[in-house]
Amino acid sequence: MFDASRDPFKLIQELTDIGIALSAEKNHDRLLEMILGQAERITNADGGTLYSHTEDGRLKFEIMHTASLGIRMGGTSGSEVPFPPIALYDSSGRPNHKMVAAHAAVARQTVNIEDAYTSKEFDFSGTRVFDSKTGYRSKSFLTVPMMNHENELIGVLQLLNARNSDTGEVQPFSRLHQNLVESLASQAAVAVTNKSLIDAQRELFDSFIQLIADAIDEKSPYTAGHCRRVPVLTDMLAEAACRVTVGPLRDFTMTEEERYELNVAAWLHDCGKITTPEWVVDKSTKLETIFDRVNLVDARFDMVGRDARIEALERLLRQHGVADVDAALAADDQLRCELARLAEERDFIRQCNVGGEFISDEQRRRIEHVAARHWRNGDGEELPLLTDEEVYNLQIGRGTLTTEEREIIANHVVVTIKMLESLPYPKHLRRVPEYAGGHHERMDGTGYPRGLNRDHMSIPARMVAIADIFEALTAKDRPYKKAMPLSQALTILGRMKVDNHVDADLFDVFVREQVYLRYAERFLHPEQMDAIDLHTIPGFELAADDRR
Repeated sequence: MFDASRDPFKLIQELTDIGIALSAEKNHDRLLEMILGQAERITNADGGTLYSHTEDGRLKFEIMHTASLGIRMGGTSGSEVPFPPIALYDSSGRPNHKMVAAHAAVARQTVNIEDAYTSKEFDFSGTRVFDSKTGYRSKSFLTVPMMNHENELIGVLQLLNARNSDTGEVQPFSRLHQNLVESLASQAAVAVTNKSLIDAQRELFDSFIQLIADAIDEKSPYTAGHCRRVPVLTDMLAEAACRVTVGPLRDFTMTEEERYELNVAAWLHDCGKITTPEWVVDKSTKLETIFDRVNLVDARFDMVGRDARIEALERLLRQHGVADVDAALAADDQLRCELARLAEERDFIRQCNVGGEFISDEQRRRIEHVAARHWRNGDGEELPLLTDEEVYNLQIGRGTLTTEEREIIANHVVVTIKMLESLPYPKHLRRVPEYAGGHHERMDGTGYPRGLNRDHMSIPARMVAIADIFEALTAKDRPYKKAMPLSQALTILGRMKVDNHVDADLFDVFVREQVYLRYAERFLHPEQMDAIDLHTIPGFELAADDRR
């Protein structure tokens, strides 16, 4: 046992070491356990309780120890303290001076009791009940309020049954014990306050990050949830990569702080989209701007059909009285063929307006043929049925965006990097811009915006890239494609591995550790959850354990 009275130099060193340890501890529960444990150690107490001061004016049981009874509750023990909080004031606002812990809190003073059973000042009936049930004898109590540097109540530290370091007999807490615990309580209160401030700042920071991500998702109904899902998938992949014990990533690890840094980057990976025009992000068809201009094209087709009918009627009127039935029937057949051709061409243009993965040279030529038709506007002016700009958009080979619009979209990464690099990060977040800014880079150096290859990208940055791709492939709310089955998404991602676009090692972890499946079970629709045959996934080889 530690006896502070025997070596004052050791006492000073002990308090110094305790202060350093309290300042270094980042986990709230472990911090509280450390406070109570150190107080018990330096006073040779058999047990103790640590209470926290709640916002509604009560003392909450956080940690409870009794060494001789083997009791450890609260904190990291996994066992909750079963007692309700202690009110500091009654319903009329009068302070609670009956309970020793409440009195120490409201009076802001230490209470040192030699024997609870002889004390007339406080109500120890609950203590007596506990003793009768356990056969314990609660005797000496030392109850110290924990006040921070702003003289605010943080909690109460209560110690039970100081023991003689030689005989083990229960004895009162000495004046030196009281001074030591008061000093420790002061250090502990500051440590708890600092931890609370850090936690509050982090909570504010995290909320602000999520606010930005929500704002980006809210800009477009077609990307809603993307900024929320990518961090989840990134964290799943990071966890799996840290878990593997074989393969190239078997020695890869990430600390809790590094995982947090990656999570922040994943939340902010698309923050540059806040400057991207909505009409580009939301472009669900090739002719869409503020509205889908295919309706204007439909109206022109209607006008061409109207003119064809008018022309046919005028020919019949000119032939009025002429007994040429054959000519009339031929004119009617010609009109029907023309109207049918117009309807077919209009349907074709509508089909081309929907974004797809491929458009043939024959389809391109047919678009140009349709564009060569003319229609007459209200002023009688003849104009091409399709403008050059409409032809250019309808001939888009993949998706709904033109080259120029894709450059606008791609610029969001440049803006993301600029925005994130302008922030004054603490040391543990300095790699956020790198992780967030690399999600459109490729392992062969053909990505954007910087053309980085695998050797120039960290493993966490490559994780964000895979998460971003897989989320986009499986998203059910994109304007240019239907919800993709899981097997198809894995096949496309596998081809990207083969083409050296995504990191091969992380792809193998993604599949082998079934990251894709855990994500799918949480976010995909049931109809997307088709059967997966890993033998058919490009670039993926089953390990020996997988083949069994």
